[in-house]
Amino acid sequence: MSYRLVGDLGALRLPARREPARADELWRHTCFETFVGRAASAEYCEYNFSPSGEWAAYHFSGYRAGMQPHRSGMAPRFSTRSTADTFELAATVDVGWLASSRGATVRLGVTAVIEDQAGLLSYWALKHPAEKPDFHHSDSFVIDLP
Repeated sequence: MSYRLVGDLGALRLPARREPARADELWRHTCFETFVGRAASAEYCEYNFSPSGEWAAYHFSGYRAGMQPHRSGMAPRFSTRSTADTFELAATVDVGWLASSRGATVRLGVTAVIEDQAGLLSYWALKHPAEKPDFHHSDSFVIDLP
């Protein structure tokens, strides 16, 4: 997965780089996310990547239900690159757990939480299917992979 943020980066709070490690509640600050589910299944996984190098992965049995740390596969590998007006994050995750869904369409929701210098959060997604941003809503999983 690759994410690119372009604009006045000085107006944003990007977490300082740290040693890569698993961490919870990354969405409280600038964070890039991908939601992965299968068509015709309520189960899905959420991957979070912070510019700091921290990451998280969760498995849900249904819409915001049964949240557990997702422990399948190895820790993600990711890199970041920054210029005056561009921040890029590339992440590689093990999706071997999807092998059991051969023949089922895999659906992705790609999102970001962006924090400005005042601490205000904005929520970005390819699609917001509800009045308020809700990245867990299955209708926001808009990229289909056969």
